Amino acid sequence: MPTDAPDTTLVDPAAAVPAEAVAPLIRGVAVLRQLTDAGGTLSLSGLERATGLARSTVDRITATLARMGYVRLDGRDTVLTPRIMELGNAYLAALRLPSVLDARADALADELDESVSLAVPDRDGIRFIHQATRRRAMSLSFRIGDLLPAERTAPGPLFATEWTDADWRRWRERRSADPTDEGFPAVPVRPSPEPPDFERRAVQARQDGWALDDQLIEPGLVAVSVPVRDPRTGGIACVASVVSHTSRHTAEDLRNSLLPRLRSAVRTMEEDLADDLREALRVESVAAPSGLATWTGASKQELGREFVESLARGLTVLTAFGEGRAELTLTEVAQATGLARATARRALITYEHLGLVTPSGDRRFALTPRVLSLGFPPLSRTSLPSLATPHLTALAARIHESASLAILVGRDIQYTARVATSHVMSVNIAVGTRFPAYATALGRALLSDADPTPVRQALADPHPLTPHTLTDPTALANALETVRSQGYALVDEELEAGLRSIAVPIRDRTGRVVAALNTATHVAGRTAEEYVRDTLPELTATASDIEGDLRVAGRFTRVSGV
Repeated sequence: MPTDAPDTTLVDPAAAVPAEAVAPLIRGVAVLRQLTDAGGTLSLSGLERATGLARSTVDRITATLARMGYVRLDGRDTVLTPRIMELGNAYLAALRLPSVLDARADALADELDESVSLAVPDRDGIRFIHQATRRRAMSLSFRIGDLLPAERTAPGPLFATEWTDADWRRWRERRSADPTDEGFPAVPVRPSPEPPDFERRAVQARQDGWALDDQLIEPGLVAVSVPVRDPRTGGIACVASVVSHTSRHTAEDLRNSLLPRLRSAVRTMEEDLADDLREALRVESVAAPSGLATWTGASKQELGREFVESLARGLTVLTAFGEGRAELTLTEVAQATGLARATARRALITYEHLGLVTPSGDRRFALTPRVLSLGFPPLSRTSLPSLATPHLTALAARIHESASLAILVGRDIQYTARVATSHVMSVNIAVGTRFPAYATALGRALLSDADPTPVRQALADPHPLTPHTLTDPTALANALETVRSQGYALVDEELEAGLRSIAVPIRDRTGRVVAALNTATHVAGRTAEEYVRDTLPELTATASDIEGDLRVAGRFTRVSGV
């Protein structure tokens, strides 16, 4: 029978819940964890069963998460949204390793034409903080944030060289309690044969300075790993791995042909870490945020009982950490969030109990890799079309017209996402359709910020599609300049007689235009001026929402379709 007892599945079962822990925060974390393990989507009744919470509690938690923008309520389903990734981003930004090392990992993957990953220890497991994967029919499916049992990986023995007796005891207890690794959703259930002796592998890893995974996770998967050392302590900062399949390399091949190149890359990574440390000592501290949680009071007044303010405040505490703010005191957390010290203290006590925060000495706290378990893995491989589609759906419902997303492909625009509406007369276009960029609002929005070469290519030898199509090079250049200055493109009957369209650009976190958003209608409905007046504000608001999600999702992951 569902209860409102705090869910403690994230922590050591023997650990008692501290008296000052925030029970709603524990429940909210449990809901996020279940959504993550379910791949990002779970029905409300499914959440009720998975967490053991009462349905009314699940409803209030999901309503609060929706208000924060962390989930979307889609009928009976609760769906994680890209904004939840700001929690994992806070950890990765504070860690600094992905920012410093991901380019080296990507370059190594390109050089070897194999997948390369970076991982950090998470208690008796390993958790990925970067993935540079190869696109093949058979490719690596692990995601940033996925947790793997240490004994079934190549990085595991390397991390185990630094384990204490207590760490080894905890590992043995976990192995005894979960012999088939059902607590690790990212890996297949452990096969019947026991893997090679893990303690012996750790001893060997200490001697060799590298480690090998010969099909320990599943048949065919092989990997070789080398530790990346922290220039401050000499300890292991993370582990870099090259991952392949036995159809391309045997484990022996990895050791003989790829290990030397991996070691060379790791030496460069360690130099980069040392340079970053020296730079950090020269640069002034990053300005701390303030008032991160002050909005929760107004939401509580508006929504009343349906808004769990203690949950919202607690989750906001995690975002107080970040680049230049890897370790914070209680006072600094309180100042960043705008919360009372007592409230911030209870949230930190709760997170320490859940393993999401750890004391780092000198009365400071730091985030742990476990923060990545809060929604990050399912969204770490999101695409721009999937990210944009919920926003297109909302836009189409508001304006009662179809809404589309497109990218530039050579001389053409190509539709990558679309939400249609039901009209007797409607614009009928399928995802994948291509049109000449010069004759479309989408194309002009994309070309207005493009480099000269693609612009010349797209505008070369234009031909009229209707009597209204602009084909004069000077007129087209002027049209693009107008789009640049006003921020949108309006095209009347240039692609097809009777068709009017308006489009705005979509920019990534660097400001580069990566896609365009449009809607289209028949010219008979309204004048062009009325159409712009009624539609442009909705279009620009939707573009801003998509760009907000893209900024969060693309900070430490590669959003496909961009």
